Amino acid sequence: MAEDANRSEIVAGKPAGSRRKFLYVGVILLVILVAAVLISMQSDAANTNLVSYDSVAVPSALVAQLNIPNNLSNSVGIGTAQYGEVLYKLQNKTETVSGGKPEILYMGAEFCPYCAAERWAMIIALSRFGKFSDLHFMTSSATDIPPSVPTFTFYNSTYTSQYITFAEVEETTNKYATLQQPTASEAALGNDYDPKGTIPFILFANKSVVIGATYDPQGIITGENWSTIIKQLYNSSSVQAESIIGSANLLTEQICSADNNTPASVCTQGYVTQIRKTVGS
Repeated sequence: MAEDANRSEIVAGKPAGSRRKFLYVGVILLVILVAAVLISMQSDAANTNLVSYDSVAVPSALVAQLNIPNNLSNSVGIGTAQYGEVLYKLQNKTETVSGGKPEILYMGAEFCPYCAAERWAMIIALSRFGKFSDLHFMTSSATDIPPSVPTFTFYNSTYTSQYITFAEVEETTNKYATLQQPTASEAALGNDYDPKGTIPFILFANKSVVIGATYDPQGIITGENWSTIIKQLYNSSSVQAESIIGSANLLTEQICSADNNTPASVCTQGYVTQIRKTVGS
């Protein structure tokens, strides 16, 4: 207010022409100020969306967009997915089966930013063998590093497949409250392969295991929203496609190796063959 009063006194001491010039300048500055405020509000709203979607159901149309076309998957291949320090092939182990089908076991937590990253790749990979319903939006913990990573939660979701069974354990919420407990056999498998309890933990029918994330979310999906990330997935040269689809392709090859390479429409794709040569069957 004091600044506005001083401006009025200065303008009052000017001739009429000068007053008009000051008026025009004032109007222009006001327009610029309003525009800046609106842009700031939109930016704040976008950032707020990263932490306000928790427990909101994912529309089926959005889930459908995570069914990545084969030509795009083949173009990306393994991308920039990391496997050297997180993927382990298991030998001479008894196959884990549930419902008469090879079991894919995931253990993680909603607070975990690296689980948040891996779920994107897992949903793409698993959607090639079956169908998800009742997925919900989720963000990782706002106090972890990196914070508030946009993702989904497997908690209370449903997955159906004629080829595999998917068992999921989200151990805590993104506020660190207890959510699900692994069964005794699930906990024993986790302790057997990783006594440190690293998450995410993905066991492919006891034939291979991923301990940790296959890509780092920092600078790839941090600070983004879901629709923007999905849009970037359809650009094969984007960092999102290279990381997320590349990781999904890597996980897909593990599932193919676990379920006797079915269906052929997935497991004979070029990216599966190429990844098998790269990481070994």
